[in-house]
Amino acid sequence: MSEPFLIGDAMTGGYGKGPDILHGCTVSVDKGEIAVIVGPNGAGKSTAMKAVFGMLNVHSGSVRLDGEDITKLSPQERVVKGMGFVPQTSNIFTSMTVEENLEMGAFIRTDDFGDTMTQIYDLFPILKEKRNQAAGELSGGQRQQVAVGRALMTQPKVLMLDEPTAGVSPIVMDELFDRIIEVARTGIPILMVEQNARQALEIADKAYVLVQGRNAHTGTGKELLADEEVRRSFLGG
Repeated sequence: MSEPFLIGDAMTGGYGKGPDILHGCTVSVDKGEIAVIVGPNGAGKSTAMKAVFGMLNVHSGSVRLDGEDITKLSPQERVVKGMGFVPQTSNIFTSMTVEENLEMGAFIRTDDFGDTMTQIYDLFPILKEKRNQAAGELSGGQRQQVAVGRALMTQPKVLMLDEPTAGVSPIVMDELFDRIIEVARTGIPILMVEQNARQALEIADKAYVLVQGRNAHTGTGKELLADEEVRRSFLGG
């Protein structure tokens, strides 16, 4: 079996000199897949995502992208290698226009990125409509679209989203998930941490339930939705 396109393999680690939060945790995603990480509060979901992106110390285990060991690389170096990361908060420049935010996403590119901008406006039509508006004036859902669009401007080989639907209404959440599915259909693997577990599992090709920084359940989204223990423990029955 070939290795997944992106894998955080048996990661143990935490922040700075603090205690380990992850304990042998493994998450991965393949091309064209949506992989989601769910679990209770404090389970280490966002920590696992940040470990894959190089934002904290991994004492053991490794991170590999397209067969290359990138465990020792900085987050900036990982972006150059093809990782797009959208943090949960502070993920846009509020005083800049929508278009300026997207242009900032192209900072590592030396080619003409006009075609990519057009693709993003096709994916998120509301951003085209509001492209000259300050991003700080947008709704929560629209800001998330700006953040995802900016990450896509780097033409990433893989896209990582940390709780993309946090704090948005159910209608906006459904719309964001639709857009995420559209991005995955272009072939970009998506690794996503999500608080809205049931909805995330419904769109997941692969899913991980973490508990206290460890893998508790792994399967397809449908398998985990059908698992009685997962439903009882994490999905409210």
